Amino acid sequence: MDNLITGSETNIEHLRSSRRFRFINYDVTNYIDLNEDLDLILHFASPASPIDYLEMPIQTLKVGSLGTHKALGLAKAKGARFLLASTSEVYGDPLQHPQKETYWGNVNPTGYRGVYDEAKRFAEAMTMAYHRFHGLETRIVRIFNTYGTRMRLKDGRALPTFFRQALRNEPITVFGDGSQTRSFTYVDDLVEGIYRLAESSEAGPVNIGNPEEITIRDFAKEIIEITGSNSELVFKDLPADDPQIRQPDISKARRILNWEPKTSRREGLLKTLEYFKHQVNISG
Repeated sequence: MDNLITGSETNIEHLRSSRRFRFINYDVTNYIDLNEDLDLILHFASPASPIDYLEMPIQTLKVGSLGTHKALGLAKAKGARFLLASTSEVYGDPLQHPQKETYWGNVNPTGYRGVYDEAKRFAEAMTMAYHRFHGLETRIVRIFNTYGTRMRLKDGRALPTFFRQALRNEPITVFGDGSQTRSFTYVDDLVEGIYRLAESSEAGPVNIGNPEEITIRDFAKEIIEITGSNSELVFKDLPADDPQIRQPDISKARRILNWEPKTSRREGLLKTLEYFKHQVNISG
């Protein structure tokens, strides 16, 4: 179920022929009514890239609040387990490093990024309220930077932007001095972690991410090297409230899910490279 404000039906074309799959074009901020039984609801609806939630701030806030409420109501009505896709952005620009699930975060609620950060923080609070008050089976995954095929070339995140610019031999845009850090998780590892969490009995939030940290400047250089590009780095002003550090503490995931990422960053980037080459070729 998706209203496709940031998605594309081309991403699910390979599932169309399956009798086990059905797509419903719908906005989950509205009342959701389904006749069939449901076992598990995965609530992933939300713009997730800064370029998207800055262009669609109201929709982002609505899907984090109203959308979560409607999805939880459906789970309650059907007696289904509910898994919320939360985010490392609930930690804001963290004062704790690496970030543990027990850390409450450092978020600017009235800043530009607050529309996403606070929407997800509210969604977590709503999810736990349903768990405590209604006894609903809930799970919360805090997703750190993830990459892989089917990302949009112009979704505003560092990895597709760097790939697009490098493959076109354009200057690579680095914000600030590039010393800010990120931790990138290959999508296959993320999916495995989410599946294990859904099958677990853990109601509280769990970090799923790759603790291998790298500066954005070094990451840009790594993309240049992998693509064989002639691009050079150009530096622009850092956006407001951009987190300076980001690294998950995954000790909880290791302990309760027996999970940790298996794909190195370089291995994952090489797997993703061919996809981005194709996207650059067809986009001109």
